[in-house]
Amino acid sequence: MALKTFNPVTPSLREHVAVDRSDLWKGGPCKPLTSGLTKSGGRNHHGRLTARRRGGGHKRLYRLIDFKRQIFDTPAEIVRIEYDPNRTCYIALVQYQGGDLSYILAPQKLKVGDSVIAGEKVDIKPGNALRLKNIPVGTVIHNVEFRPGGGGKFARAAGAEAQVVGRDAGYVHGDCRCAFEPRPKEHQFR
Repeated sequence: MALKTFNPVTPSLREHVAVDRSDLWKGGPCKPLTSGLTKSGGRNHHGRLTARRRGGGHKRLYRLIDFKRQIFDTPAEIVRIEYDPNRTCYIALVQYQGGDLSYILAPQKLKVGDSVIAGEKVDIKPGNALRLKNIPVGTVIHNVEFRPGGGGKFARAAGAEAQVVGRDAGYVHGDCRCAFEPRPKEHQFR
């Protein structure tokens, strides 16, 4: 992820740093992997206002993200990396060898044309998915499941990561942290 700095021609541009989005996909999302997103505007199922000062904003489509990664031992190629208005991290469109398309959360060092795979015994590299019992201690990971097969629950936002700290009695201990969080939180994963 590249960062852009600006010349301080105005006071607001002094010390301003922005994310360079020139390598992101410029077109729309993959249509079969989207669904409509209905906004509540802060209202509950009775139509009464329960959360104030909500509403407005741009119309969005929800991108269906594969948090479970259950197509095992089939390599997939990164077709493009896209901006997602529904979350803080970028998403990657992957195409499996059979032609199936899917969206996954894009880790930081993933590029277009890279190959990713999900399985039991795969290499430790960005974009690959494997079980926590096969990940060495000290590895930094993201999109961690709380229970096997439950889909990723931890470390899914931009800048969030988890680190495998140790193993004990069938559990994996890990620290979850965000780029903006001063102290890591310790969790116990299965």
